[in-house]
Parts: sequence; structure tokens; C-alpha cells
Amino acid sequence: MLPNSKRRTLRASVLCLAATAAAAAPLFAQVAAPAPAPAAAPAPFVKAEAEAVVSELATQLEDNFVFPEVAKRYADMLRSNLAAGRYSDFADAAAFAKAVTADLQAVHKDGHLALHPPREQAGAPGSGPRMVRRRPSGDVNAVSKSGWLADGVAYIRFEGFPGNEATLAALRDFIARHKDARSLIIDARTHRGGGLDEMDVLFPQLFERETVLVGMDTRVAVEQRRGSPIEGQASLRKVSGPDGVVRREHFVTPAADKSGLARSKVYLLTSNRTGSAGEHLALALKRTGRATLIGETTRGMGHYGGMVPLGHGYAAFIPVGRTFDPVTNEGWEGTGVKPDVEVPADQALDEALKRAGVDKPAELALSEIR
Repeated sequence: MLPNSKRRTLRASVLCLAATAAAAAPLFAQVAAPAPAPAAAPAPFVKAEAEAVVSELATQLEDNFVFPEVAKRYADMLRSNLAAGRYSDFADAAAFAKAVTADLQAVHKDGHLALHPPREQAGAPGSGPRMVRRRPSGDVNAVSKSGWLADGVAYIRFEGFPGNEATLAALRDFIARHKDARSLIIDARTHRGGGLDEMDVLFPQLFERETVLVGMDTRVAVEQRRGSPIEGQASLRKVSGPDGVVRREHFVTPAADKSGLARSKVYLLTSNRTGSAGEHLALALKRTGRATLIGETTRGMGHYGGMVPLGHGYAAFIPVGRTFDPVTNEGWEGTGVKPDVEVPADQALDEALKRAGVDKPAELALSEIR
């Protein structure tokens, strides 16, 4: 059995961050950023290596991608392009990876699926989904702001759900300090993803009875070969599902020592940047009626998975499962989670404050947070 810390890292990757070019931006804001380092020279393009990577990627997609029929279309396209010599000449490795990603997205759009050029994470090809989280090194606190916005109105902003001790400790401290809030505003407008651990600390405080939140389907072939990327999370349980998938429910059991937050009015702020685990949070709170979503439709990244090393320093994020509403069977991949109250993201906090009975603009409330 893996130590708790390693199991937590594995679980935290199930709703990984966007594997797109935008992922190069830092996930967490820093108090004082150092002077930017000179940009590293892009890795060179080597034809033989690139062709081997494309061949391996086709195999890995066939074996692991969440939808087998789509996986076959991806693989057929890659092999056809390879035979036609389309992956023979690029300016550098990054340009090659970008082109392959565009080809994949042209076959079937997926918010997480992408090929990444060489970086400091070598791995043996063919090793299957290695659930590696793309996050900053260290134990960075992803709660970027929290406190009282007004009497009885608590506020917490997440940049992501990294599942590390700093973030979990900050969340527990926030709950303890704001347990009597009559209104709770959760700001996920800049939330770029992560895992389930933070939700599994927060949700037991918000619900008064056991409640099914969302469903999660993992491709059965992945679990048979590699084991489940989400096994071991106490808030997940297996239920019957269709052929070809292992189905689980993400559910909440109210905390024995739950605070007054179980009776508070909850507002969740969203934007078109809210992604992945931030969208899991949004769907769970919306479909159960536990929160009013205010802002914009979220980004539309509903599949979870992990990084797969392909050799020569290349890796791909390959989705192996999907998250969905267990009543409608609909997920949010490509469509996002729609808010209950649609306003521009920069006006979402003003709207939430108004609904919480606070006659104060958001900018002033944030500047006075205590």
C-alpha cells in the first residue's frame, strides 16, 4: 500500500489542470515574484524521435482514452499522418507538439488532451497513465484570499485544489473561524483545477444529509491494466454502470462536528476560466441546489486523467474518465457549467454581495476584508 502522501498526490491528479499552452502560466500568485529568468531555448526537433513519439501516442490513446471509439479515430489519424510524412519537419519540438495537439483536437475536442514537448520529466514510454500533477513545487497555499467581507458574510477564493497540507490547513482554519457565517461566498473565478481533497473537507460542512454529488466513469481497460487513478478516496464508492466503464459516485457525508455553514446561504462565483476541478465543484453545488452559481459559464474541461511519458522527454495528458450529473448523465466537457445568475465575471462578487444583503461594492469589501 502506498503511503498517505503518495496516495493523496495520485488522487489529486484525477481532475488535473488544463494541459494546454496556457498551463505555462503560474497556477498560484506569489507575493513577490522574482525577476523573470531568460527564456530557455526550445528543445530541437528530431525526426526519428518525433515519429517514435507519434507511434507511441497512438498506442497510448487506443489503450487509455476515455472513449474507445474516439481513441481509435485519434490513433488512425496519427498513423495516417505519420505514414504520409506529416511529422517530418518542424522548427523545434514545441512546434511539433503544438501541431500534433491541433491534429488531435481537430478529430475530437477535449479540454485536457495535449502533447507536451521535452522538459525535465523523462519517463519510460509505454508505462501508461502516470498520474503526475502539473503544479508548482513546494507546499503552496491555494487559498489566495479569505475572511469576513461584512458581518455574517464569509469569503474564500481558491486558485486551485492542489491537495497539499498548506491549502487543506488554510481551509480548515477558515471553516473554524467562519463557522457561524449566514452567507458564504466561494470564489472560483480563477480556479484552474486539481483534485478532490479540498472538496472533501468543505462539503461535509455544507450538507446536512448524505448526498450524491456527481458520477465518475473510468475506462475499465485502464483500471484492469493499471489500477484506478481515483481509488482510495473515501468519498467515492463504486456503483453499477454500463459496460466498458467502472462507475463511482462522489458523495458527501455530513461531518459529525459540522458547523453552522450547513445552514448558510452559499454563492459560488465562476468565470470562463474556471476549469476542471473548479467545474466539478460547480456542478456538485449546482445540481444539489446547495449553492447559487453567479458569473459566467465555466471553461468546459470535464475529463480526468494523467500524464503519460512517451519517450525522448515528450509526454501527453490523456483523459481516462469523465465526470457527470448522475441524473441526466450529462457532463460539461466542451460546454461548461452554466451559472444560475449570468453576469460578467468581474461583476459576480458585486451580485453575490447584493444577494447577501451587503450594500457595499466588491472592490471596497475586498479591501476591507478581515
